[in-house]
Amino acid sequence: MKKRIESILKDSINVKEKLLSGSINTISQIADQIITSLKKGGKLIIFGNGGSAADAQHIAAELIGRFQKERRALAALALTTNTSVLTALANDYGYETVFSRQLEALADKKDVVLAISTSGKAKNVIEAVKLAKSIGIKTIAFTGQRGGELAKLADIALIVPAKITARIQEAHITVGHILCELIEYELTK
Repeated sequence: MKKRIESILKDSINVKEKLLSGSINTISQIADQIITSLKKGGKLIIFGNGGSAADAQHIAAELIGRFQKERRALAALALTTNTSVLTALANDYGYETVFSRQLEALADKKDVVLAISTSGKAKNVIEAVKLAKSIGIKTIAFTGQRGGELAKLADIALIVPAKITARIQEAHITVGHILCELIEYELTK
C-alpha cells in the first residue's frame, strides 16, 4: 500500500511539473482574461460535470467568499448548483442543454466562461461554449488528455498533460487555486 501511495503522489507531482514547464503562459492569459472581465463588471461563469462540477462550485465559492484575503465579493457563478433548473432542462430539452440554456438566460458579453471537462468531449459543455462564443463571450477551457473538441473551440485552453481523470482533476483545482490567488491579489491592490 505504501508503494502505491508513493506512486500516486509521484504521478500527481509529475503532472504538475509538466504544467510548470509548459503552461505558465496559458495560466497567466487565463488570469488576465478573468481579471479584465471582473474589472469591467463582468462575472466568471463556471461549469462542468461530476468532479468538474465540484471544481466549478469550489472556484466560485473562493471568489465570492474569500481565498486568502478579506475583500469584497467577486462575481462568480457555478451553473451546476440549481437542481431544479438542471433537471427541468435535462427533462424538457435534453442533457446537452443544461449549461447552454442557463448561459442564454444569465450571461453577458462582459462575462468570461470557464468550461471544465477532463476529456474535452462533454457534449453539454461543448454546446455551452458554442453558445457563449455566438454571444461574444470569452471562453476558457480546462481539459486534459488531448483537449478534445472543447480545447479547439475555446479562446484559451489549459490542457493538462495527463490521461488519468484523477490527475487531471487535481491539476484543474491547483490551477483554479492559482487563479483565485492571482485574481484576489490583482483586484485588492
